[in-house]
Amino acid sequence: MTRIAVIGAGAIGSVVGAFLSRVGVDVTLIGRAVHLEAIRRDGLQVDGRSGSFTAHVKTAETLGFKPDFVFLTVKSQHVLAALQSNQKFVGDTPLVTFQNGVRSDELAASLLPPSQIVSAVVNISANYLKPGAVTVVYPGTLVIGYPFRDGAVPLDPLIAFLNHAAPTRISDNIRGVHWLKLLFNLNNAFPALLNMSLHQLYTNRFMRELAARVIREGLQTVQAAGIRLESLPEVSVGLFRLVGMLPTPLAGALITSRARRIEGQWPLLGSTLQSLRRGQPTEIDYLNGEIIRLGAKTGRETPLNARLVALVHEVERSRQFMTVDELRARMERI
Repeated sequence: MTRIAVIGAGAIGSVVGAFLSRVGVDVTLIGRAVHLEAIRRDGLQVDGRSGSFTAHVKTAETLGFKPDFVFLTVKSQHVLAALQSNQKFVGDTPLVTFQNGVRSDELAASLLPPSQIVSAVVNISANYLKPGAVTVVYPGTLVIGYPFRDGAVPLDPLIAFLNHAAPTRISDNIRGVHWLKLLFNLNNAFPALLNMSLHQLYTNRFMRELAARVIREGLQTVQAAGIRLESLPEVSVGLFRLVGMLPTPLAGALITSRARRIEGQWPLLGSTLQSLRRGQPTEIDYLNGEIIRLGAKTGRETPLNARLVALVHEVERSRQFMTVDELRARMERI
């Protein structure tokens, strides 16, 4: 039987592991002790839009066997440490990266042969706020592809497994899909600053229009760099082109309508706020920080995204969230 190790039992890793385990796949979750202890005691509790069930999935704090596939689902800032601590058994095993942002494949390739890396763009939204439990807010899809030209991992067997977690397709421009997802994720900063869901904050006109401006700044930076975007199954390149062309109030309304299609009974919090609520560092430098980084390369200023990165780091240090009025005052100084 094929054995899969999921390194990073957070929201996405737990959801993927639970769905694979439920259909009989031999999967082991590698993660933090407190989460794994709850899973061993009571099983992994899954609820949300995909239904409720308990997954009795194997767990371990470090990888102690050589799997057939490794799914790397840690945050981008933990990619190198996770691979280094498990490198003995990762070796030449096919690796699938599941990170937000655009840099995890490059990081993984600094330790592993690029030919064994497959990149996944995750359009599943899930909340992980307490040990032993995850909520599927939006079931979504997966897109996979080779991040490097010499990719050698057969993709059909991977799709057979991943389809148990979410409908999966192949892209020959996985870099473009990552950048498109990054543009959507630029607004993860807002729930993190305000401690509220996207639905709640988008009821405020200022927040809707700020969201449009932040995405527009990101889009213009990506276009200036000559990056060819590619659509996700649920989010098209055309949507972002409209955000770039429409008057700001209409662009904000368009973003809000897209978010409302995703969020339902369960709040859409975003990965950045979830990290803060668990007292962990955020991945903001690998989200809005990538726009700053790309802007520096292309000679473009990115003041909105730069301010958001600074403010999220401020909240990380102070553990004090902001009000909308406080955020408005800080952003209007730009």
